[in-house]
Amino acid sequence: MPAEPEDRAEPFCPYFGTCGGCTLQDYAPASYLALKQELVESALRNAHVAASVDAPIEAHGDGRRRATLHARGPAVGYMRARSHELLDIATCPILVPTLQQRAVPLTRAIAATIGDCDVAITATATGLDVAVKTERKMKPEKLTLLAQRSDLARLSLNGEMVIEARPAALPMGKTMVELPIASFLQATAMAEGELARLVLEGVGSAKAVADLFCGLGPFTLRLAERAKVSAFDADKAAIAALTRAVHHTKGLKPVAAAVRDLFREPLVPVELKGFDAVVLDPPRAGAEAQARELARSKIGTVVSVSCEPRTFARDAAILIAGGYRLERVTPVDQFAWSMHVEVVGVFRR
Repeated sequence: MPAEPEDRAEPFCPYFGTCGGCTLQDYAPASYLALKQELVESALRNAHVAASVDAPIEAHGDGRRRATLHARGPAVGYMRARSHELLDIATCPILVPTLQQRAVPLTRAIAATIGDCDVAITATATGLDVAVKTERKMKPEKLTLLAQRSDLARLSLNGEMVIEARPAALPMGKTMVELPIASFLQATAMAEGELARLVLEGVGSAKAVADLFCGLGPFTLRLAERAKVSAFDADKAAIAALTRAVHHTKGLKPVAAAVRDLFREPLVPVELKGFDAVVLDPPRAGAEAQARELARSKIGTVVSVSCEPRTFARDAAILIAGGYRLERVTPVDQFAWSMHVEVVGVFRR
């Protein structure tokens, strides 16, 4: 959806309009933020949820700290707009500086070594973490020398470790967390901090919190600086990493982390007894089953974080029907120049 002439800005990326990634670079700042807010407001209207939506918080920070590039023949880059054809690029200006400089050349070097592949690169505190996927059968040793010469923190091939010079780790609160291979992260470090701040504000003075769909624990670890936390997620590797981080961090309140598929086995009201607040951060599909159990519970506060306004609104309607009021809705714009937006909602009984 192109901006109207009076709302236009000059795109800063030479691939704008050709690359399928950033579709809103031609929007002036005010129109851009208004569109992000409208994405949330329209989702709530369509779900018949009446709520005031805050102005979006801009959380682009230094840029995205992770990217997945594709290599097909001589081309390395992203898919073209409305196409399955690959666009060859020299760099991507919405990434953090390290990835702007290194992501494309590194992917080209990997492709020159093993052929067509997909390369996910994360900028961590200890160096680049590179996860390579390919359909070709090959010996992983072919990539070892490249990883050493490139001073990578870690390189994996099709989910299996090839070489780890040092653990790929990132700070979360006052804790360093070692990342499992291909683990999920918020797109920008600034957005993770802003989302955590909103979660902590929403939870308030709660002394016992359940963090559902906790992932690596970006909320758990910050919450545990002042509250007892029980954390749940279906990702075994993420729960293991969170547990290790807790064991190596002093000054935290008790944290219990458990593997659980909350889509198939949501926490039911009897299990929710004893918690003052619940934090939800599900994937795009939302947390419908868990929202229905929360609606039946006596939990006083629910803070919902979502990367999909439509499923957020659906789940909000379930909570409201169960006796909650939606006290605050805040969009957080970490997906720069795209039609995606993060949203945080605070529900009270």
